[in-house]
Amino acid sequence: MIAHGKEIKVFCGNSNPSLAEDICSQLFTRLGEATVSQFADGECSISVGEAVRGKDVFIVQSTCNPVNDHLMELLVMTDAMRRASAGRITAVIPYFGYARQDRKAKSRDPISAKLVANLITAAGADRVLTMDLHAAQIQGFFDIPVDNLMGAHLFAKHYIKQYGKGNEDFMVVSPDVGSTARARSFAMKLGVNMAIVDKRRERANQSEVMNIIGDVSGKICILLDDIVDTAGSLCGAAKAIKDIGGAKEVYACATHGVLSGPALGRIEESCIKELLLLDTIPYPADAPACAKIRYLSAAGVFAEAIRRIYEEVSISNLFD
Repeated sequence: MIAHGKEIKVFCGNSNPSLAEDICSQLFTRLGEATVSQFADGECSISVGEAVRGKDVFIVQSTCNPVNDHLMELLVMTDAMRRASAGRITAVIPYFGYARQDRKAKSRDPISAKLVANLITAAGADRVLTMDLHAAQIQGFFDIPVDNLMGAHLFAKHYIKQYGKGNEDFMVVSPDVGSTARARSFAMKLGVNMAIVDKRRERANQSEVMNIIGDVSGKICILLDDIVDTAGSLCGAAKAIKDIGGAKEVYACATHGVLSGPALGRIEESCIKELLLLDTIPYPADAPACAKIRYLSAAGVFAEAIRRIYEEVSISNLFD
C-alpha cells in the first residue's frame, strides 16, 4: 500500500544536478521543473514549474560548498513544496554538511549538526535520506525518520570485481581509531584483515601520525574514510603505511570528496595510487583534473531507496 503521494517527483537545487539526473534515469522518470537562482541581493529564489499537490516529492541536494547557499536552497525549496501541498517531502541529502560539528569539543562550541536538523524539520521535510553521516548519532538529532545509506558496499563490489574476495595480498586500513568500526565492516566484506593508523590531531585539518596497529608489511593496503576534506589525514596515513608499515602499495576510497584547499595537490604528490570517491559531491568545477581520482556512481542505491520509500517497503538491506 502506498500511503503518501500519488506519484514520484524528483527535484534538485544547484549542488549536484548531475547526480539528480542519474537518479531520475534509474527511476525512469524526468527531473522536476524548478528554477533555483538568487535575487540581486543574494537571497535564494525558488520557482517550482509544475504541480506537486499530493505528490511524493524528493529533493536531491547535497549541502556542499558553498554550504550555506546550498543549505538555504534546500530549506526554501522544502518550504515551497510544503506550501504547494505536496503529499510527502523527502530531503535527499547525499552529503550532509555540518555533520562534523556533532558535539561540544570545547566550552561554548555550537552543535551545528543539531541546528541544521532542526532547520530541515521546521522547513517541512517529512523524512531525510542521506549517505554515510560522519557520526551515526546525528540520526537522533532529527524528529523525523532518517535513512542513512552506506557507501562502503559500493567500494567493496568494485574491489571484489577487480581483485576477488579474500585476496591475501590486500589489507584494509582505518585512517584513525574513530573509523575502526567502518573499516572492520569493510574488511569483512572483502574477506581480508585490517590495520589501524594511530594518530594525534593537533588542530583542525592537521594531524600527526604516531604508529600503525597491525602488520601491513608487503601488503596492498586500502584506506577507507567517509570524508576527504583537505586530504591531510588521508595522505599522512598513506605515508605512514608506506614509510613506517612497509606496505607495498596504497589505495584509498571515501564516500564524500569535499576536496577543499590543498587537497588536490596533496593527493597528486602522495603515495596513493588511486583514490575512489562517490559522486555525492561533484568534482570542483574550477579545479584541474587529478589523475589519481576516480568516481563511482551512488545514483543506483539512492534510486532504489527512493523507490522503496515510495512503495512503503523495507530498505534495511540497503544499509548492509
